[in-house]
Amino acid sequence: MDYLEIIGGNKLEGSVSISGAKNAALPIIAATILSDKPITLTNLPNVVDIRTLLKLLEMLGAKVDHQDTIAHIDNGSINSTKAVYEIVSQMRASILVLGPLLSRFGECEVSLPGGCAIGQRPIDLHLKALEAMGADIEIKGGYVRAVAPNGLKGAKIIFDKITVGGTENIVMAAALAEGKTTIINAAKEPEVVQLCEMIQGAGVTIEGIGTNELTIYGTAQKPLHFQPLEIIPDRIEAGTYLCAGAITYSEITLENVNPEHIRTTIDKLESMGCHFQISEKSITIFPAEKLKPVNVITIEYPGFPTDMQAQLMAVAVVAEGESLIEERLFENRFMHVSELNRLGADIWLKGSTAAVKGVAKLYGADVMATDLRASSALVLAGLVAEGTTKVSRIYHLDRGYDNLEGKLSQLGAKIVRKKHAS
Repeated sequence: MDYLEIIGGNKLEGSVSISGAKNAALPIIAATILSDKPITLTNLPNVVDIRTLLKLLEMLGAKVDHQDTIAHIDNGSINSTKAVYEIVSQMRASILVLGPLLSRFGECEVSLPGGCAIGQRPIDLHLKALEAMGADIEIKGGYVRAVAPNGLKGAKIIFDKITVGGTENIVMAAALAEGKTTIINAAKEPEVVQLCEMIQGAGVTIEGIGTNELTIYGTAQKPLHFQPLEIIPDRIEAGTYLCAGAITYSEITLENVNPEHIRTTIDKLESMGCHFQISEKSITIFPAEKLKPVNVITIEYPGFPTDMQAQLMAVAVVAEGESLIEERLFENRFMHVSELNRLGADIWLKGSTAAVKGVAKLYGADVMATDLRASSALVLAGLVAEGTTKVSRIYHLDRGYDNLEGKLSQLGAKIVRKKHAS
């Protein structure tokens, strides 16, 4: 199994190009099911989750030609509507094929995704909404079996809580439904916005894009014809590299980034003493003289993202003073705390809040990644820890970061991928 070995204490400098957003690419790949014509996607990140979902499309019968950051997808040849456990168990986002398969073919079977290391993310909101649109759903043998013999019908959907995956699934289902679907309390993330714009570009009228109320006028099962699409830059990857600049007191520039999408991360790092030069597609971070503590509450977009909580905590670990970080979205999203403490951090947990008392120095140690964003927090801490840090279980990292060690090396970090002796 691979691990990352990091020798801490090196300044970073130079520029890094941000890859396409995994969380935008996944629903967009699922949405291609709504078409029986070929589509080309560009700026795909080279990460495991993308390859997994493209493999699922191939298992359904699609023709996929995937080279580096480009995929040509032809779903005209789909001959199965069953998403099997072997694939769905590897990646929760596979549940995003539920809406488009049901909408286009009138039936599907999708394996239940199961739990998640950072907490339960049930799909009951997805299923309740599809039932409101006329689907008959049963859960049997670990599979969601859904049928809409007369096609899906537009409906008014009110989500009890904001759900990104639920919003995406219902937007896709509504695209080929008959009539008007309104989603109240919809997610507003940039990834949801790009999905809506993609579907709108194929001729579906969608009102309220970027707001918490979406109205979709379906095509009554007429497949869509998508235009070629470039995936938006990854705001979480961008935020992670800004944290790398902050924690190492380094000036670095991010290219191919959308500054608007990471406004809250920039604001928090500014409050910690960092400065920024921002243009349309690039950001340069200038380090603080001394990092100040920060208070953070994670919340849905446009608030501070839960996917940046671990990385900002790593920066707070070496700030002067006490920071408070409250996690409001996932119940188990502090599993990186014990590993950061192994490196010499001073973090106390009380319920959903972490109190981070800044320390003067971190010390290299063997640590273990527990989830995707926790992995990057440990890498950030390793960049400034005295001595050598080894981060194991980096398969979590490979799910969402495109060549993290290569990009950090290019900036001057001493980080290499190695294999544990078997």
